[in-house]
Amino acid sequence: MCALALLSPTLGSAAEWNVDPVRVELSPQQQTAAIIVRNESDQPSSIQIQAVTWSQVDGKDVYTPTRELLVSPPIATIPPKTDQVIRVALRRAADPSKELAYRINLQELPTEPATEATGVQMALRIGLPVFVQSLKGDAAPKMTWSVARVSDNQLKVQVRNQGNAHVQISDFSLHAAGAAQAVSSESASSYVLAGQSREWLLKTSSSQAIANGRLRLMAFTDADKVDTELVLGKP
Repeated sequence: MCALALLSPTLGSAAEWNVDPVRVELSPQQQTAAIIVRNESDQPSSIQIQAVTWSQVDGKDVYTPTRELLVSPPIATIPPKTDQVIRVALRRAADPSKELAYRINLQELPTEPATEATGVQMALRIGLPVFVQSLKGDAAPKMTWSVARVSDNQLKVQVRNQGNAHVQISDFSLHAAGAAQAVSSESASSYVLAGQSREWLLKTSSSQAIANGRLRLMAFTDADKVDTELVLGKP
């Protein structure tokens, strides 16, 4: 269950939704799902629901409207403290060998601001990942990590997903040999789709010795925990 809200008093919107689940998993055997959106605010909340295909190009997300995924209803008004069920159905066959990726966008529709309202009217928008397992059911990510020095105080970390399913990286850190404190770290959650890659430019201390150009990488993903040694400039 995930709560998403815009609560700043300077904003014109006070939408607050609980969404469950925050990620949808479909398969050839399970081609439908239900998403529950609860309006926790004291005002009605109108939302538009749209399905899009999800791809990545050069590490950037690309979304395209699609009819391969059916969402119902496409528009809903949720009374205060009330649930709205959104039904999701796959309208095509699963891919024979790779995972399919989509997103369901929930867009808050603007309401007429009160006459006494001040500030900027803001609309809440969230995207829920939808993954469809391959027909064979064995699609999985395959990560290859590398690190290179960009400057005395900056490292470039790259992960390539050479598998046929996504991986979600929640955080990772780099450690010099035998050091408990990280040389550098990243805590933002990132998806890397099948066949794609992602890079991070991370600051590091120029005084931190990296013995023999080797670093220990520790990462947490939705596929597995990673604990491996990397050599600067090599995959």
